[in-house]
Amino acid sequence: MSVIESIHTDHGATFGERDGRTIVEHFGRPERTHRAVRNGVGLLEMAYGVVVVEGDDRLEYVDNVVSNRVPAEDGQGCYALVLDPQGGIAVELYVYNAGERLLLFTPPAEAEPLAEDWSEKVFIQDVDIRVATDEYAIFGIHGPKATEKVASVLNGAGSPDERYSFVRGTMGDEGVTVIRTDALTGEESFEVICGADDAEAVYDTLLNHGLNAAPFGYRSFESLALEAGSPLFETELEGTLPNVLGLRSALDFEKGCYVGQEVVSRVENRGQPSRKLVGLTLEGGADDAGADVPESGAAVFDGDASVGEVTRAGESPLLEDVIALATVDYGLESDDLTVRVGGEEVPAVVTALPFVEGSDRSDRLPDYQ
Repeated sequence: MSVIESIHTDHGATFGERDGRTIVEHFGRPERTHRAVRNGVGLLEMAYGVVVVEGDDRLEYVDNVVSNRVPAEDGQGCYALVLDPQGGIAVELYVYNAGERLLLFTPPAEAEPLAEDWSEKVFIQDVDIRVATDEYAIFGIHGPKATEKVASVLNGAGSPDERYSFVRGTMGDEGVTVIRTDALTGEESFEVICGADDAEAVYDTLLNHGLNAAPFGYRSFESLALEAGSPLFETELEGTLPNVLGLRSALDFEKGCYVGQEVVSRVENRGQPSRKLVGLTLEGGADDAGADVPESGAAVFDGDASVGEVTRAGESPLLEDVIALATVDYGLESDDLTVRVGGEEVPAVVTALPFVEGSDRSDRLPDYQ
């Protein structure tokens, strides 16, 4: 559940659920809030599962499991994947080296099974793995003025410049850690981590002190991420080969063996996957009921040939067009396609990602080399 649900309720939040966790959908008029984040800065309570890994062998243990190189320096992190034997993405996670422990941020429902699975595979290593989701609150700061916002309330440190790096300081009387993140909304972005007991005070500081921030929910976060061309775990990543998504920011092709690496390396060496992730802009805007927005899984056609499927779609508040992410045949050359929407085929044009250029670029934008 939300760490500060009562505070959100007082601010008029409408709640929903993502991956088994209560989240804020919106505070009313999510399209207006979407624009506020694009033009200034917004504040979002993030929904993560948190796993703590301790012990002398923690670095080696986690590095042997995940797809990216785990940094050995305190204050550094990375984005990584746990793959299945066929190379499909089983879990995404952010790994942060916090000195004597590693902090892992996962999709909320994945923390418990991940910790149980890894704990069962610890033999002679000095490794302790536990779920610590309830111990932390995590707040996202997004927008072209995000750096200015953090600087206006963070004491004892400057805003971190490098992605996946973090600093420690205070906000008010509370200790916090501030991470420079991967810009999934296409804007400057940070995450502020604090103890759960300090969550209300830190949220109040972020919302009401320093530069003004607009509170927003996951409905706006997801529309911002769609405009930014960011694939997300539940809609694009889960079960998909990372090569298909061009998700090179999560892969280190020089490190040692991990589950699924052989498949990923084979596809990399072949030069191309079977499919690729593209952006589509559909002809016409959505009607008031959203009837012109294709559902996830909607078929994509090149003439009479089925060439892929939509992963997610929505109306862009900035562009006022229906936009979509889709996986299509890698060798597809045509830019003029159709998408099945409500039993009809609607014209769609392949569109370069991101759909909207913001103050930063998502680290998950497809990269095919």
